[in-house]
Parts: sequence; C-alpha cells; structure tokens
Amino acid sequence: MISKKLAKAINDQINAEMWSAYLYLSMSQDAFNKGYMGASHWFKHQFAEEQEHAEKFIDYLHSQDTKVVLAPIAKVQTEWKSILDIFTETLEHEQKVTAMINNLCEIAEADNDRAAQNMLAWFIDEQIEEEGNVRTIIAKLKFMEGDKNGLYNIDKELAGR
Repeated sequence: MISKKLAKAINDQINAEMWSAYLYLSMSQDAFNKGYMGASHWFKHQFAEEQEHAEKFIDYLHSQDTKVVLAPIAKVQTEWKSILDIFTETLEHEQKVTAMINNLCEIAEADNDRAAQNMLAWFIDEQIEEEGNVRTIIAKLKFMEGDKNGLYNIDKELAGR
C-alpha cells in the first residue's frame, strides 16, 4: 500500500511533468519563431513525452487505488536568447527533474515500497537518457557556435527525431 507521503509526492510529480510539458511546448514555439524548425520539432516530441510521463504516474496511482489530485500549472518562460540557451536551460531543468525522481525513490525506499521502487526504476533510466541526449546537443551547438551552416545541419538533425 502506498503511503500518504509518497502519494502526495507523486501527485506533485504529475504537476511537475505537466509543467515540463508546457515548458517544452513554449521552447518549441520560441525555436519556431527563431527559425529553428528542427529544434521546434524536437521540443514538440519532448512536450508529448512529458505528458506520457505524467500519465505513467497517474496510472500508477490508479493501480494503487489512490486519488490523483491535479494542480494548476505555473507560468513558463516564453523566450530565450539563443537556441543554445534553450538547450542549456533544458539540461538544467532535466537535472532538477532527476533530483525530484531521486526524492521519490528515497521516499519509496524509506517506506519499503517495492512496487513504487520498481516503477521508479524506469524513470531513473529515462532521466539518464534525457540528460545524455541534451548534453550531446549542447556539445554540438557549442562546437558549431557562429557557424550558420553547422547550426543549420544540427537543426536538420533535430528534425529527424
């Protein structure tokens, strides 16, 4: 049985995942407005992926016969200085999400909740992948900084997601 503390933390995580989705949709729009159609496409996929993460947490709470409590989604930033800044903020955000997932793991471990620990293992792996993908994109953007052809090619690569 899930503890009240863990249920509340997972409900908070659902809100954080939906806020993340909203943030990535905003980043998609800013990239689009800057002419980075590939990055816009990449962030649209991130938007959908974050919604899927929220749904996984919702499904888990349902499986535990626990009420899902949706909260308002806070306002997100709408403009960034550059495409590199957007991805740098993305990495910082993913690192915060990783810390939140780790916190959920700590609560589940303290509760000796094996079912929650098992469910959260998927999210740990997902965060490793998320952070790694964004680090790679940032490295490419830094390498090509100032090279419009290089940035064009990176943007084209991002469109292939």
